[in-house]
Amino acid sequence: MKNGLDGFRAGRSRGRSTPATPRTGVGDLRVSFVRLLVGYALVGAMLAATLTAVAPGIASAQQLQAWIVYVADSADPATVAADHGVSPEYVYERVTTGFSASLSARDVARLRRDHRVVDVVADEMITRSPLAASVTATSTQFVTSGIRRIGGLSSPTARIDGVDERIDVDVAVLDGGVDPNHPDLNVVGGYDCAPGHGWNDRDGHGTLVAGFIGAIDNDFGAVGVAPGARIWSIRVATERGFISMSSELCGLEWVAKNATTIEVANLSFAGRGSNTPNCGAKSKGTKPNREHAAICAVVNAGVTVVAAAGNETIDAATQTPAAYSEVIAVSAIADSDGLPGGLGTAPACLPTEVDDRLASFSNYGSPIAVAAPGVCISSTYIGGLYATANGTSFATPLVAGAAALLKATNPSLSPAEIRQRIIDAAQPGPIAGDPDSFPEGVLDISTF
Repeated sequence: MKNGLDGFRAGRSRGRSTPATPRTGVGDLRVSFVRLLVGYALVGAMLAATLTAVAPGIASAQQLQAWIVYVADSADPATVAADHGVSPEYVYERVTTGFSASLSARDVARLRRDHRVVDVVADEMITRSPLAASVTATSTQFVTSGIRRIGGLSSPTARIDGVDERIDVDVAVLDGGVDPNHPDLNVVGGYDCAPGHGWNDRDGHGTLVAGFIGAIDNDFGAVGVAPGARIWSIRVATERGFISMSSELCGLEWVAKNATTIEVANLSFAGRGSNTPNCGAKSKGTKPNREHAAICAVVNAGVTVVAAAGNETIDAATQTPAAYSEVIAVSAIADSDGLPGGLGTAPACLPTEVDDRLASFSNYGSPIAVAAPGVCISSTYIGGLYATANGTSFATPLVAGAAALLKATNPSLSPAEIRQRIIDAAQPGPIAGDPDSFPEGVLDISTF
């Protein structure tokens, strides 16, 4: 186990309003929930993720809006904020140099005149619908078809056999929080980047993700790809589903500062954007891509980043962070029988899908490294409960779990090496129903 956790300087701004500029996209599309007893049966209804635009603009010189202030690398962002009488919400020093704060129009004007300030930009945002369901606990452990489909029962490291032998690895879940008291999860800490309520989960999304990664191999509930992995809950989304750029940068900053402990980071969200050369560095005629630079800073610190492709049935090259070549981008397939070959019946919770085909909602394209089951797969849920979900949000943590297995047994592997091993070990493509010419395979952890 690695150690050496770190926080980072942060003040709390007052009167923070909703961020001004909407950043479209979402990490999951539909969610169904199940009642889990000895078996499980569908009792919930499908939910559709919706995009919510946030009205831009500053109404007056005194009204506060959310901004990110980027300063020169030679400047101290906290000092710049203090010199302008600004109380920063988060200070960034590793993944970029700057701070986020609630600012008036006058504050913005003054900061833009400061020679140490490189740029002042309105915060950006993506949103998704909150999750809701009626669920209960289970009295016995179950292994979903998704885990079987990727060779989970054959993995010599996962050792899924009902015996609690935990994988020695640390995974950061950048999401809406994780339930710290779920008996089937090994949640060891967290950090709140969506200020005001702590890092606990309130809508279930992050707890679902965490279970796919590391639900404990015991005698009840779900089991994850890397059973018992230490989960770090890095809350970047509010309970209403808002994920701002400032919150995402905060989460990436935390991971970068704690890279001596964190080995894998799961990002089950996506927004509009595209890959940029040189990790988003500024070039002639272009502005810097600071999200890309932040991702690169995390990867360069030794952390493997896994990202959802998104669920708009479009090219993932238009979705970030999945479009960035430094991450492991994940699409979703349907699987109903835990076996390759396309012989399974239609998935029970989403009968319009076809066994072993690319999920009808999944994004696709050249950025995709690998696909994983993302239809009717079950995991942990808030309140010690369980749920079944659909979306690339939930295919992604299966791959994060695979990265965790590789890192646990090969600590010296770099993020690039882990990415390539996952690609090389995948069941060969192309995947039926994939509309592009890039034949990514299906995740296979049987040798991990």
